[in-house]
Amino acid sequence: MSNKSWWHPDRHLDRRPALLTRARLATQLRLWFGEQDFLEIDPTALAASPGNEAHLHGFATTAIGNDGQAETLYLHTSPEFAMKKLLAAGETRIFALTHVWRNRERGPRHHPEFTMLEWYRVGEPYTQLMTDCLHLMQMAATIAGTREFRWGEALCNPFEPPERLGVVDALKRYADIDLMESIRADGTTEVAPLAAAARARDLRVAPDDTWSDLLSALLVTHVEPHLGMGRPTILDRYPAAEAALARRLPGDPRLAERFELYACGVELANGFGELTDPVEQRKRFEAEMDEKARVYGERYPLDEDLLQALALMPPASGVALGFDRLVMLATHAPRIDDVIWTPMA
Repeated sequence: MSNKSWWHPDRHLDRRPALLTRARLATQLRLWFGEQDFLEIDPTALAASPGNEAHLHGFATTAIGNDGQAETLYLHTSPEFAMKKLLAAGETRIFALTHVWRNRERGPRHHPEFTMLEWYRVGEPYTQLMTDCLHLMQMAATIAGTREFRWGEALCNPFEPPERLGVVDALKRYADIDLMESIRADGTTEVAPLAAAARARDLRVAPDDTWSDLLSALLVTHVEPHLGMGRPTILDRYPAAEAALARRLPGDPRLAERFELYACGVELANGFGELTDPVEQRKRFEAEMDEKARVYGERYPLDEDLLQALALMPPASGVALGFDRLVMLATHAPRIDDVIWTPMA
């Protein structure tokens, strides 16, 4: 990788082909969503809450009112809360291609400010979002003039039929762990059985590790390296304890309508059959913020407007896709910075 800054003419010349692909893809996906009767919306970035997931970190700022009083606001980590309010208002098919901000995230696949493509379908199953995602992957490859995605040495053909794999099945296949042994009938979890299984697979277990910590570590070390190799993988039916914004799977309250899309071992999208019960959502948000306070010593306010809006929101499905990562894989770029027009220094 060149030591020259992104704005140096020589460096820009190297980066320009991927950036042109990015621009063309943004144009084409807007056309496609328009053909599907979606409305593009433009959510504001400042929010009362950046999101209420324990391990998401927002950027805070201070707003000064006309009366001189200070109020803490945040740059959103996703347009989700704003878009769900629009669904409550009566919109039925909406999408946003917008910048979002996440603190504590920087690396080959992470940039503190990045572009998210998020869309919602009212009255449609979350499986339709899987089909949407696969179409967009193929669109990106076609515009980039390639038949394969690449990340390092890993390859994925986005035109191949995807593998759809449940989280429980994935843990059994790649780690020989029966995840259901640690999930009670009501969806709550037990740490001890999963901790024992993790230790048996040489995973370090700390005394304060939660069930969620252990599952995340097992997925990262044993499952994710196998996903999206050769063809896309849809990792589906997450435990309900790992799907704070998703509705439970009909017939099995231990699982939820949540999926993630992988290519070359890289997560591209995270989708849900959306939870619309405000009482249950408040309970889950509060549990997430309790965990955030325990681990990081801070918590974010709940978006009370969102909780009120959920009472009016119709059944819907929604998904967020990392636009920069999609371009990165389609153009075979080694770092996410290579496909961002003006990356941070």
